[in-house]
Amino acid sequence: MPGRIRKSPLETPERPYLALGLEGSANKFGAGIIRHSKDGSTSVLSNIRHTYITPPGEGFQPRDTALHHREWALKIIKRCIAQAGVSIQELDCICYTKGPGMGAPLQSVAIIARIISLLFDKPLVGVNHCVGHIEMGREITGAQNPVVLYVSGGNTQVIAYSRQCYRIFGETLDIAVGNCLDRFARVIDLSNDPSPGYNIEQEAKKGKRLLPLPYATKGMDVSLSGILTSTEAYTSDKRFRPDGIRKGTEDDDIITPADLCFSLQETVFAMLVEITERAMAHIGSKEVLIVGGVGCNERLQEMMGIMASERGGQVFATDERFCIDNGIMIAQAGLLAFRMGQTTPLSESTCTQRFRTDEVHVAWRA
Repeated sequence: MPGRIRKSPLETPERPYLALGLEGSANKFGAGIIRHSKDGSTSVLSNIRHTYITPPGEGFQPRDTALHHREWALKIIKRCIAQAGVSIQELDCICYTKGPGMGAPLQSVAIIARIISLLFDKPLVGVNHCVGHIEMGREITGAQNPVVLYVSGGNTQVIAYSRQCYRIFGETLDIAVGNCLDRFARVIDLSNDPSPGYNIEQEAKKGKRLLPLPYATKGMDVSLSGILTSTEAYTSDKRFRPDGIRKGTEDDDIITPADLCFSLQETVFAMLVEITERAMAHIGSKEVLIVGGVGCNERLQEMMGIMASERGGQVFATDERFCIDNGIMIAQAGLLAFRMGQTTPLSESTCTQRFRTDEVHVAWRA
């Protein structure tokens, strides 16, 4: 739903600005239109997405995901423009996800953005996916200068701003937390609708046993492949019951899928809370902003909230409209860059699968 948010981080613009954002770095194609008004406020005019969902036990392949984006792009963009009540001619720029992400889906979205740019003579702005998450999170929550925990299917990073750059203080040394959860969901045949991570979260609420799993933090970095392997190993244990049924009162030794989901979540989230707290202590911050698709997890928010309150701090997070990949976050970060004079020439409107967060010049922050 359209709605007013808060004051823009830039000074009051001399006129209203409008941007279309296109996101498609993974299995979601999203489009959103944002307005920066003359009074300095920011308004979300529309934010629509469609998710490519595969059968239980299957992940999404780059080629199939790219085909999904091409199939849905025109429908989503038309709905986005109609809901916003504006025309493409009124837009100041077309923003698209430059990276990081899966190659084929990223390329599909870049091609769509280039076509719109050429047809309507609008400047392009390539956006870093992570910076989009951060800027939308800051805009929605009002967090001023937080330590950012960025947790998604493809990324796990602890980030803080310094001197016009988002510095990475810690990150995963192997797989991302979302990828870890998604892969285990496939092992136990959880549905991918609406997402495997969400279904792991619901299953974990029924868990009764906290099983021992590897705990691997190294400074402000984490390693998650070992914990995934160890959790998967429990499914071969003779005590494991795939149906999740405990038949009596003396079967405390039985291991269920819910127990494994609960144990995996608790251990991984404890690791994330630890490295975030270490970053907070390092820079002296009292704020934590959680962004990315895994940031919707209520248990992660709860655990982070306990830690932050013990430090006299505060946790900021958004709901699934802005936490899960979406077009409006790309529009927001792109429009901030555009208003600082940053655009992407057509000849450079490529994709970068490994586009680092700390490679972006954050010119809009002092």
